[in-house]
Amino acid sequence: MTPAQLQPLRSIEFEILLTLAEGERHGYAIIQEIEARADGHLRLETGTLYRALRRLLADGLVKPSARRPAASDDDHEDERRRYYAITPAGRQAATAEASRLARLVNVARAAKLLTKPTKG
Repeated sequence: MTPAQLQPLRSIEFEILLTLAEGERHGYAIIQEIEARADGHLRLETGTLYRALRRLLADGLVKPSARRPAASDDDHEDERRRYYAITPAGRQAATAEASRLARLVNVARAAKLLTKPTKG
């Protein structure tokens, strides 16, 4: 599938791709990053994360990473942790989704549903 065929992405899938666009992460680190970005407005369950990761893997938008951080970089080093990385197709899909959402925000502003720029 092409990135355009995957639009719109599920919000959890977009959140995962946003997180992995910043660098490889293991599952728990993905959860922590998404929850921190949501400023307490989203509680992500482990099962939800891994179901979404399976879909993203199947669609070729993420891939498992063989890399492991140095022990000093990961205070909870665990050999069982699986790390994930965004693929070029995943980056294209995330870019397409971000553009789609930006267009919707512009429409909402034009309709006076949003009067102030959102905090980032």
